[in-house]
Amino acid sequence: LSQKPLPNYFQGRYNALLLCWLFGNGCLLAWNTMLTVVDYYAYMFPRYHPSRILAIIYQSFAIGALSVLVYKEASLNTRRRNLFGYSLFALGSLAILVLDLSTSGRGGIGSFIGVCVISAAFGLADAHVLGGMIGDLSLMEPEFVQSFLAGLAASGALTSGLRLVTKEVFKNSRDGLRKGAMLFFAISVVFELVCVMLYAYVFPKLSIVKYYRAQAVPQGSTTVWGDLAAGGIQELPRRLAEEALEISDPFSNKVLFLLNLGNAINLFLVYLVTFRFFPRFLLEDMGKHSLGDWYPLMLIAVFNVSDLVGRYVPLVKKLKMESEKGLMITSFGRFWLVPAFYFTATYGNQGWMIFLTSVLGLSNGYLTVCILTSATEGHLAPEQNALGNMLVLCMSGGMFAGVICDWIWLIGKGWW
Repeated sequence: LSQKPLPNYFQGRYNALLLCWLFGNGCLLAWNTMLTVVDYYAYMFPRYHPSRILAIIYQSFAIGALSVLVYKEASLNTRRRNLFGYSLFALGSLAILVLDLSTSGRGGIGSFIGVCVISAAFGLADAHVLGGMIGDLSLMEPEFVQSFLAGLAASGALTSGLRLVTKEVFKNSRDGLRKGAMLFFAISVVFELVCVMLYAYVFPKLSIVKYYRAQAVPQGSTTVWGDLAAGGIQELPRRLAEEALEISDPFSNKVLFLLNLGNAINLFLVYLVTFRFFPRFLLEDMGKHSLGDWYPLMLIAVFNVSDLVGRYVPLVKKLKMESEKGLMITSFGRFWLVPAFYFTATYGNQGWMIFLTSVLGLSNGYLTVCILTSATEGHLAPEQNALGNMLVLCMSGGMFAGVICDWIWLIGKGWW
């Protein structure tokens, strides 16, 4: 008698890695698009300092919404959470197009308020997707988290590259800035809708994804029920997860956070330093240069590309740092970039500024992947999801603190 072949639970691994990369792109594409066309908004709203205002609005709504979601993460349907986030990114990008077309590209306080509202919507969508995806992928292989994080950086690199191309293509065109910006947001609408379709109908049906989510249920995970049902697995009763919670007795969020306090501090410090300089400092306080209005776009592109490269370095096992002490020393060591940037902006040339920007991006990407892929190892599935959400909150807190430090610096310079 011929035996039935054993099911290949890990089938579709490379497809899953590719989809994780695409989902990472979609998580930041809309916001990176808004950052990349900030020269257009600076032209439209010269009195309102859009590079500063939009960033603080985005980060405020992102960290506020994420705080609530982290508190409620154990009872949330991850599938609905992520689909809501990607859909909101698509609607926000479409709203930008409608707003610009309805006003014929004119500036003014009304248009600026509309852009600010959309920026807030992007922050709300980011809180849903970033925490939801990191928490969900933490239940699976570390490579899935790495691929998603690489996609986050790739969205910045791709938008920067496309911005350089459109700037050259439309440089002699009337309303060239506007045409380039509208092209960006049209691409964003399409891409976000593709992410919605892929996450809703393709990702949950991959064998390897169903396997890891099914393995999470006996450990007490309740956040994967919606995705398991979408993948065709209906026979895992909720009672199984509830009984597993009683038997396994996972750590509370407070205990889990205290056990991983070092990783939380590391991630906060990494993004505090990064967002002190990215993007506003690179757009305005750039020092001596001869590249004209290409220079800030070049610096943003250098940061994004080096950030992307840094997120692939940990794939080489010998180069991946897993020691919490080593990660903390490196995270604190990045504070040397603060005086280095200020000194270079005052006395250095464009070569040194480009070098420092590449170091900022490379270290940001490398440390992000090392921390997020090593922190959740050894925990139960509900703990992995909770910890992934908490670490994303620390990351967003670092971004917000970096933006606040930028405002303090502006006040010190007498900006008011």
